[in-house]
Amino acid sequence: MTIEARLTSNFAKVPVVAILRGITPESALEFGQALVAGGINVIEVPLNSPEPFTSIEILRKGLSPDVVVGAGTVLSVSDVEAVAQAGGEIAVSPNCNEKVIKRAIELGLVPMPGAATVSESLTAYDCGARYIKLFPYSLLGAGYLSALKSVAPKDMKFIPVGGISLDDIAAVIKLGVSAVGLGNSLFDATVSIDDFKKRISKITAQYS
Repeated sequence: MTIEARLTSNFAKVPVVAILRGITPESALEFGQALVAGGINVIEVPLNSPEPFTSIEILRKGLSPDVVVGAGTVLSVSDVEAVAQAGGEIAVSPNCNEKVIKRAIELGLVPMPGAATVSESLTAYDCGARYIKLFPYSLLGAGYLSALKSVAPKDMKFIPVGGISLDDIAAVIKLGVSAVGLGNSLFDATVSIDDFKKRISKITAQYS
């Protein structure tokens, strides 16, 4: 099954990208297994985490092939290449970098570039990206998303990220997006595994 097919399948069950910013290789698998056990099967390790490529490799090797594992804060072509070497399958960026998008596609990864304007979104689309990280969503909001969707190609998929709480997920999904990205509301470097599991349960209870 392709990465795109697995993303579609996973988002149909629980439409969440789990952003594990600050995860360490020592705890990556335990937290990844907790996500999968709770039904969240798309995991992003931002590259400003400690030893991110090691964590990506650990997650990719330690979790089911159905799970999609990749990187966030992908800013350069060399980042993309290192993500691919570690076994990552998605390259999530806060910005729209044409070279990053095209290199990700060349290497068989799914790019998820960041965009905050119509121009950025359509530039990313023209470069081959179909998933657009709408960032920062907390500043853009539902009205802007609606306006953006009205001019977007039908196969452009949006993933709002930034400032979305565990209680906001259902309302944002109803706006017609593919998924939401959850960062600090789900994971931070100080959260215990028990509290992390409670947060996961709060999310997945909405989709059971």
